[in-house]
Amino acid sequence: MISYLSQETVYRAEGHPGKEGVIQYQLEYQPEHNIDCEYFAALNGWRSYLFRLGLIGQQDARYDGLGYGNISHRLNSESQRFIISGTQTGHLPLLCREHYVVVDKAEPHLNRIVAHGPVKPSSEALTHGALYLASPSVQCVMHVHSPLIWRHADTMKLPATSAQIPYGTPQMAVAVKNCVEQSGESTGAIAMQGHEDGILVYSDDIEAAGGLMLELLVWAHHLTESSDIRGS
Repeated sequence: MISYLSQETVYRAEGHPGKEGVIQYQLEYQPEHNIDCEYFAALNGWRSYLFRLGLIGQQDARYDGLGYGNISHRLNSESQRFIISGTQTGHLPLLCREHYVVVDKAEPHLNRIVAHGPVKPSSEALTHGALYLASPSVQCVMHVHSPLIWRHADTMKLPATSAQIPYGTPQMAVAVKNCVEQSGESTGAIAMQGHEDGILVYSDDIEAAGGLMLELLVWAHHLTESSDIRGS
């Protein structure tokens, strides 16, 4: 097991959303090529679809060209371990198993991740881990960047984290965990006000998570169109 301090460049709010910063966390990582998850095909299928929608990816014109968004699923229904798309994969339209990593343990309160796989996890794994810790019913987490949903989060009455909390930090992990626990629901969405355009969707079923994501996107489009009509 290799132990070191990992540094991830992310967007954070210190005065305004979108400011670049560096998040540090303790990562114990074991390189390994053979990882598996019974939900891999469904998970990777949704990742490809979200990429095509521009909700996950990497574009020169967005966020200074940094990659954004990822997707995860518990290894099995009762495990705290989960599989998640790895760091530096946002630019790839299609992923394979070598682009995913297994998080064996996520300890947000200690700012620590234990993982193994072909690639390393990003700091986003802390927040995914917090959602799985929040409820045993949560089986899948999708983290995307949607300016439309994020802009209309208040109107859509989405639970939201504080704009003062940067993404990928223990504070963010606690905030999203609280959102899930307070809702008492196994399916839901969270707007991260301190992470430009950041939206989390979680559910007890991967198809339900994807379906909710699409519902929110359609709703946000309708809200934008209505606003444009009123302003014309």
